[in-house]
Amino acid sequence: MSAMRHRPMAPPGQGAGAGTAGEHGDSDDNNFTDDESSPLTHDIYGGSQRTIQETKGWDVFRDPPIKIETGSTANQECLELTVKILKIFAYVITFIIVLTGGVIAKGTMLFMTSQVRKDKKMEYCNKDLGRDKSFVVRLPEEERVAWIWALLIAYALPEIGALIRSARICFFKTFKVPKTGHFLFVWLMESLSAVGMALLMFVVLPQIDAIQGAMLTNCLCVVPGIFGLLSRTSKEGKRFVKVIIDLAAVAAQVTGLVIWPLLENRRELWVIPVACVMISCGWWENYVSPQSPLGLVRALGRIKEEMKYTRYFCHIFLSIWKILLFFTVTLLIYWAQGEEPGNLFAMYGDAFGPHKIIVYELPAGLGGVLPDTLESANIDTVDVDAAYNTVVYVLLLQIFGAYLCYIFGKFACKILIQGFSYAFPVSLTVPLSVTFLIAACGIRIDDPCFFHDTIPDYLFFTSPSNFRFNNFVTEQMAWAWILWLLSQTWIALHIWTPKCERLATTEKLFVQPMYSSLLIDQSMALNRRRDDQADVKTEDLSEIEKEKGDEYYETISVHTDRSSAPNKPSIKSSDNITRIYSCATMWHETKDEMIEFLKSIMRMDEDQCARRVAQKYLRVLDPDYYEFETHIFFDDAFEISDHSDDDIQCNRFVKLLIATMDEAASEIHQTTIRLRPPKKYPTPYGGRLVWTLPGKTKFITHLKDKDRIRHRKRWSQVMYMYYLLGHRLMELPISVDRKDAIAENTYLLTLDGDIDFKPNAVTLLVDLMKKNKNLGAACGRIHPVGSGPMVWYQLFEYAIGHWLQKATEHMIGCVLCSPGCFSLFRGKALMDDNVMKKYTTRSDEARHYVQYDQGEDRWLCTLLLQRGYRVEYSAASDAYTHCPEGFNEFYNQRRRWVPSTIANIMDLLADAKRTIKINDNISLLYIFYQMMLMGGTILGPGTIFLMLVGAFVAAFRIDNWTSFHYNIVPILAFMFICFTCKSNIQLFVAQVLSTAYALIMMAVIVGTALQLGEDGIGSPSAIFLISMVGSFFIAACLHPQEFWCITCGLIYLLSIPSMYLLLILYSIINLNVVSWGTREVVAKKTKKELEAEKKAAEEAKKRVKQKSMLSFLQSGIGDNGDEEGSVEFSLAGLFRCIFCTHGKTSDEKQQLTSIAESLDTIKHRMDTIESAVDPHGHHASRHGRRRTTSSGSKDHHLLTSVAEKSGDESDESDSDTSAEPKQERDFLTNPYWIEDPDVRKGEVDFLSSTEIQFWKDLIDQYLYPIDNDPVEQARIASDLIELRNKSVFAFFMANALFVLIVFLLQLNKDKLHIIWPLGVKTNITYIEETSEVHISKEYLQLEPIGLVFVFFFALILIIQFTAMLFHRFGTISHILASTELNFCKKKSEDLTQDQLIDKHAVEIVKNLQRLQGIDGDYDNDSGSGPDRIARRKTIQNLEKARQPRRQIGTLDVAFKKRFLKLTADAENNPATPILTRRLTMRAETIRALEVRKNSVMAERRKSAMQTLGAKNEYGITTGAPINNNGALPNQRSGRVSNAGISIKDVFNVNGGAAEQIYGSNGGGTINQGYEHVIDEDGDGNSLRLTTRNPHPHPHHQVSWGQNTNGGGGNGTGRL
Repeated sequence: MSAMRHRPMAPPGQGAGAGTAGEHGDSDDNNFTDDESSPLTHDIYGGSQRTIQETKGWDVFRDPPIKIETGSTANQECLELTVKILKIFAYVITFIIVLTGGVIAKGTMLFMTSQVRKDKKMEYCNKDLGRDKSFVVRLPEEERVAWIWALLIAYALPEIGALIRSARICFFKTFKVPKTGHFLFVWLMESLSAVGMALLMFVVLPQIDAIQGAMLTNCLCVVPGIFGLLSRTSKEGKRFVKVIIDLAAVAAQVTGLVIWPLLENRRELWVIPVACVMISCGWWENYVSPQSPLGLVRALGRIKEEMKYTRYFCHIFLSIWKILLFFTVTLLIYWAQGEEPGNLFAMYGDAFGPHKIIVYELPAGLGGVLPDTLESANIDTVDVDAAYNTVVYVLLLQIFGAYLCYIFGKFACKILIQGFSYAFPVSLTVPLSVTFLIAACGIRIDDPCFFHDTIPDYLFFTSPSNFRFNNFVTEQMAWAWILWLLSQTWIALHIWTPKCERLATTEKLFVQPMYSSLLIDQSMALNRRRDDQADVKTEDLSEIEKEKGDEYYETISVHTDRSSAPNKPSIKSSDNITRIYSCATMWHETKDEMIEFLKSIMRMDEDQCARRVAQKYLRVLDPDYYEFETHIFFDDAFEISDHSDDDIQCNRFVKLLIATMDEAASEIHQTTIRLRPPKKYPTPYGGRLVWTLPGKTKFITHLKDKDRIRHRKRWSQVMYMYYLLGHRLMELPISVDRKDAIAENTYLLTLDGDIDFKPNAVTLLVDLMKKNKNLGAACGRIHPVGSGPMVWYQLFEYAIGHWLQKATEHMIGCVLCSPGCFSLFRGKALMDDNVMKKYTTRSDEARHYVQYDQGEDRWLCTLLLQRGYRVEYSAASDAYTHCPEGFNEFYNQRRRWVPSTIANIMDLLADAKRTIKINDNISLLYIFYQMMLMGGTILGPGTIFLMLVGAFVAAFRIDNWTSFHYNIVPILAFMFICFTCKSNIQLFVAQVLSTAYALIMMAVIVGTALQLGEDGIGSPSAIFLISMVGSFFIAACLHPQEFWCITCGLIYLLSIPSMYLLLILYSIINLNVVSWGTREVVAKKTKKELEAEKKAAEEAKKRVKQKSMLSFLQSGIGDNGDEEGSVEFSLAGLFRCIFCTHGKTSDEKQQLTSIAESLDTIKHRMDTIESAVDPHGHHASRHGRRRTTSSGSKDHHLLTSVAEKSGDESDESDSDTSAEPKQERDFLTNPYWIEDPDVRKGEVDFLSSTEIQFWKDLIDQYLYPIDNDPVEQARIASDLIELRNKSVFAFFMANALFVLIVFLLQLNKDKLHIIWPLGVKTNITYIEETSEVHISKEYLQLEPIGLVFVFFFALILIIQFTAMLFHRFGTISHILASTELNFCKKKSEDLTQDQLIDKHAVEIVKNLQRLQGIDGDYDNDSGSGPDRIARRKTIQNLEKARQPRRQIGTLDVAFKKRFLKLTADAENNPATPILTRRLTMRAETIRALEVRKNSVMAERRKSAMQTLGAKNEYGITTGAPINNNGALPNQRSGRVSNAGISIKDVFNVNGGAAEQIYGSNGGGTINQGYEHVIDEDGDGNSLRLTTRNPHPHPHHQVSWGQNTNGGGGNGTGRL
């Protein structure tokens, strides 16, 4: 028995069994993943009996699996091309908007500051005043006041946004109060920034021209530059060069501050350095580092770390303070300039209202030169009306330009197009602004009327005096400005090299909560977060490996969220690795459904293997790396065995799963694959089968015996939650902090047994989880699969449900149901209070059966929502599931769903107050929305009924009452049938009515169209119908991949009465039926049960005969069964004549039989008493099929069960009394099912005692089978009927009252109505006699309630349509973020070969590890041209298939075989594989791979040599030489040279001897490239070394092996 039966995914050195490390000589790769050599060493892929494939020469023809593309594998080329085109558009449009927004915001800011200049004079256009004259304008004070207010508003709006955002987060989420000293420092820096901004806007920029002002905005990085310089650590590469450039950049910034004050010698310009330095203080936080060598900067770094948690609290106060401070400084500046501050308020009305502009006519002698003073008597003036709205338009341009720049810049960062569409336009903003300003100012100086029709003639930028373009280089300091621009680019260089994940939150992208509108480009560049962590280079991985001992866990951890574990040194980096447990529930799936599910798991296995190997051997960092393990929980997996009623065997569905494993693997890998038979474990709940898939992930099937553990889906979910999160996580001997980190990054992927998906769908859900730590569950887009009208209906229903309803729930609140067929749940959320524990609640009340068991996935989501977690929906994550194809199956499915949905939503609404308080994502408005939907659901049948009544009137031209009678009769009849008849009759009637209603609906559609034609397009019905159809059509257009679903809308329309009237009635009236209703099969019965059925059938037959025609004539002479006659005859059961009748004599044989049965009953009760006294002896003597309380019943007092045994249960089959000796069986040691030949000849293993005890305790606590207590069942049935009656009564009354009110209002519409203003009919009548024209208007009359209901549905439609648009944008962002465009980044030719490999690592590995074509037959079906078929290597491939060979069954072995053959010398190695058509294996690429290969070899050699020296981690010394694997070498192979280690030995560092990877005497999996011949006695008595562990796990055991097959051989034991 193996020392470690089932190893949990534990952190390194903690949770893994030492037995594993000892058996395989590997301490690096245990823990969370399977041992790299384990499947190869231990003969997992094929036993020795079938490793060599012997093929007859005449039987070499092949039937390889054909790749069928359906469901998730359907051709996605069109979609991929569309997405790539969309991404190109996203690149271009985002670039244009960010650049345009930045330039507009910058330009309008300079335009506003130009008008703030006191006594501003400029030349005025003479076009309207006199062509031959010159005019000058001076701005009045009212105009200046307006522009000052515009700057104040532009500054304040983003601060108000920050205030609202901070208040929302603090009020609805958590916050932390900062330390007083820290808050004061932040307050000081923000105050300096606000004061500096006011000085720049109202003092500096008005005093210089607009071109100089634009250049000056590149000199606002002094403080960030200094802090960035001081934060550089000695660990950075090329630190000296970077420090030199930092100094140069800071120096360039400083020159920009003093160059104009020095050159122009104006006193007011000395405000420039003060203002610019103060402004740059606002971005201090982004440039300080806690790792700085200077203590002061480190202290600031600590404040920065605290600000992650206190920022929003601080900004509630800082936002208000900055607005007030900016306004106060503005007043002071205004006062300092000699103006009265009160004018800002007194002139406010005039400034933004009509006022005059005074234009001065210049005398001819001035020659166009502006005079210093205009107040002279000989100058004429002209009053011009001010275009006072201009300031508003410019302000709006500034606000929207800055906002669009910020929003689209953030969008660019989220979808990972930051370089081209964020950094580039932000860096171009000032150069482009300067260019436009030079052009505009030059044109305006040459022609003052050029902008006459665009800009008011009295407004323009402050232009340089006598400006000419050729003076720009010398006078405008163009060369100096280029230095300032370059220095800003260097200081903000981080925006060109982003390291954020897809769809990163705003907090991860930006430091400050909002942007600075007046300096938008500087804000975007300096506020974008820097990643202080340096890149981990491939050559650094060896150091990581030394520290960690696990090479590919650490590589992924550099991309995880480091903020998740602040100040917790006990947390290891490997704890943040994503762990995905796929947990599927199976019952009675078909073969096709199983294959689709298995193919999905095989794809995940292949993807995970590729990511693992890419990190392990290509040394790349994969941000999407994950660990993966599959668990299937098979309900009711056993049946009575064919040979004995006392034994059990796996049922046909389990056997079908076993049989389809190889077929699914062959289809995925496109070559014939035979997996090794599963390892079989007897367990307290039934059994377990464990496969190791080709990618080395575990595939574990838990077989549930319903007589040992509770069955049904919810209890299977409880099983895997408690097993994976309780037993395998919480029982790890590690710190609480580590458990917390692991739980946060552990996800349960809940699946159905027929689901079909791709790995990318799971990655998208994980992205959502990583983005939001409060996310408890995420679901994808479910596509129904099947054929027939019912499937077509569901296609449209699912589409509308996801497009509108789920998207709306996601956007305005939370998704209420994350379906169990394909959802991702966070382990930590499930482990929270009132979630997992409450989910184990046994259904003891009628309501529980409806809410808990009928819709368990919805209830689980309700529990998460009530604990404050968010549930989201990702439309880009596609999964395909088989849906009901038959009418009955569909109705039964919805019979479960409808009541459970209503019950769970009612539960949420009833608890709304507490849920709103605890859940940040659920608001009162969202609760109102759900109330509206619930009201629509409850009143749905009444609404449909009224719709049918009205449609009958319109279509068939009958009156209201007749239509009412025609519609009410079939509905009442259907309700009566549902109450009185069996389910099959109800469904038959529903099917007939549905067909009739479909035909009627077609007539109704025509009638409605005619009615709309009469009422006109303005009628409420027409508006609502057009809006609904239009919203559906637009939604379909926005989902182009699913557009064809809209074609099923006609079937949906025809089915409305059936689905929204009959189905609701059927579900509510059958609320007391709690059976599953779908996938039901007949259970296999014992011989005894068959005999009892036969006997019962005979009795029934007799009773039928007795109750035949004319039997009432016998009533006076007693029952037929009591009398017999000497002479009797009968005719076809019509009558029976008896002559000479007499009473039946008692049958002695019958009495003896009765006595014997009584004795058997007594004997059985005695056996039961004996079993209570000596349970072990009794258990060994008989292993009955019937469950006893020792196998899980809650009642521990066995004696109490004596009286409960019925006669049927006490009876034993004939086989019990047979004389043949029976094999003694124990269900935990040797149950019959493990010997079943249909379960394959896999090895048998056993669970550890700890796990066995866990399962026993779990079953005893929560999962013991519920006894069929007739009294309790009768009570529940009675309670369910009572609940049904109450629900039906309430439901009926609500609809009846609604129908009654609306119908009566409709009948009396002429008396009580509302006039509809649209669709008015105008009638014109001409009376000839009087020559009069009468014009009358006819308005549509609406009853009030009906109008309210129409608007009610219209409101829901508007909400859903709007939310759908926003959700579509989010989904497209997600898709675009996951899409790579090779040609939009560097071309492959421009990338270095290392970069090329890093970029395509997973793709390279997937092609190198594929099993198809491992023998070199790559191009059998490839190529093109007229002779493509003729060039096939058919005969060569057949000949190759004929040769005996060993199978390569694992993906990593196939990878190693190809990887070791890689060489840049194509002539000597023509077998180098081609990766893909997109990524050709050029010689340079192969050479780069060779470098990686040699690097791995060198590191493995170094590691192996250390094993021989002081760093030997095994606590064993021996006189024999130890080989590179830490194991004793084969003595016959001679001495191993460490200097001349071979490639095979390098790759074998994790396993046993070299032959264990490349082939052993046991068969196993052989790499053809290195087939190694060893002696049969090889390692027969080698000692398995055990790693020293200072903290031994309870499971750690020392194993002493007698053979090399490991695992569960007979020669191993436990100490």
